[in-house]
Amino acid sequence: MTSAPTFPPASPHASGHVVVIGGGIAGLAAARLLARGGVRVTVLEGSPRVGGKLQVSEVGGLPVDEGAEAMLARRPEALDLVRELGHGDDLVNPGTTSSAILSHGALRRLPSGQVMGVPSDLRALASAQVLSPAGLARVPLDLVLPETRRGADVSVADFIGARMGREVVDRLVEPLLGGVYAGRAERLSFEATLPAVATAARGHRSLINAVRGIRAAAPADPGPVFATLPGGLGTLPHLVAADVEAAGGAVRTGATVRELRRTPDGWRLTVGSARDPERVDADAVVVAVPAAPAARLLSEEVPAAARELARIDYASMAIVTLVYPATAFPRLPRGSGYLVPAVEGRDVKAVTFSSVKWPHLRDRAPELLAVRCSIGRYGEEHALQRSDEELTAAAMTELAVTARVAELPVETRVTRWGGGLPQYDVGHADRVARVRAAVAAQPGLAVAGAAYDGLGIPACVASARAAATRVLDHLGGRGELRHGSDGEARREAGG
Repeated sequence: MTSAPTFPPASPHASGHVVVIGGGIAGLAAARLLARGGVRVTVLEGSPRVGGKLQVSEVGGLPVDEGAEAMLARRPEALDLVRELGHGDDLVNPGTTSSAILSHGALRRLPSGQVMGVPSDLRALASAQVLSPAGLARVPLDLVLPETRRGADVSVADFIGARMGREVVDRLVEPLLGGVYAGRAERLSFEATLPAVATAARGHRSLINAVRGIRAAAPADPGPVFATLPGGLGTLPHLVAADVEAAGGAVRTGATVRELRRTPDGWRLTVGSARDPERVDADAVVVAVPAAPAARLLSEEVPAAARELARIDYASMAIVTLVYPATAFPRLPRGSGYLVPAVEGRDVKAVTFSSVKWPHLRDRAPELLAVRCSIGRYGEEHALQRSDEELTAAAMTELAVTARVAELPVETRVTRWGGGLPQYDVGHADRVARVRAAVAAQPGLAVAGAAYDGLGIPACVASARAAATRVLDHLGGRGELRHGSDGEARREAGG
């Protein structure tokens, strides 16, 4: 990869020049599909490296992800991408996904029979002892309460709280959603963050019965929940970038796009500093950056989309990684980690015992145990204003209390993700629909990324595919992106 302001010559079969703004996984996946579809592609990434929030570095000699550490294995898009890159055989799955929840001051197993914290098995819920006696007694009222009608979108807290009581929200649902969004149940959209539950709830008076239906319809053996790569998930963007370049595309880092304007023939981008700007012309553009910079770029040409994007809020967080001697734990953890509800009032919101969750890390250094602690929720930015040393001390204190760790770590690392997680607040789906409608009115323009239809890697790859298809349709007149038997993307003429 290079930061030089030159472009590769167009190949004879290229049908145009597309610029992808943003070198995260969505932008890179879109660029790969476009390059493999016969288009000359340039990726412009403002930071010094590609990958966005997918980054990995060594701590204590172990490659531990700084951002997302796993991709959902029950959606095909991300796994298909890895296989198309020729690394399908490298995929690894967790040794355990058994996790706990810290509730009423003690670690308790996550109750079976739940879907994103929404319970369906009342006996398992009682056995887990996550809820107080009063909170537990409130849950079965869902079976007899009148239907909770909803027309427009509602918050997770409003709907689930009305059906099952506030404790289910506080001690089960919000901690699980917090692992994805670091958000607040009072703000998060029921439709956007729990779409399967929201859809099922429309067909049942009881939320318990709706979740029972979801579980009954699930495959008996759905396979592993998560997957990653041995060198860390942060290696994936580099594999995709290399494939883009192998297909004739260019991937530039340190290339911040300052302005995006329509021209008679397509689009013109202003790149670099105001003192020494560079003009780049393109036939089409994919905007694959977070909502705030996307709003700034679209403000002149697509103000309706920009206004909606500017309303998407983001949460900040930090991940403190600690590598301990295995002997520091009087008893090695058996589960993959635990979640901490906000109502517990702790600094740390989630702990992952990485060396337990991922056997390849344990095999690489059996004498060490890597742990990741997440700190920060939406509205708690003050918690992240502390120094790295203070955040590390908070993580060490958490492990000393819950896991009785009595030694110092071998090495630590603090990674801060300021404004890293988009908040799917009430009305999010309608907001995204308005963004897409405004963008659709602009030929040769598409958007992609985590701000739209999901934060996970499969969802980001799916948004990349949709964006690439739209651009190829524009450039080819009647083009459609398809996958051949070899898994590669190509353009085919449509009728």
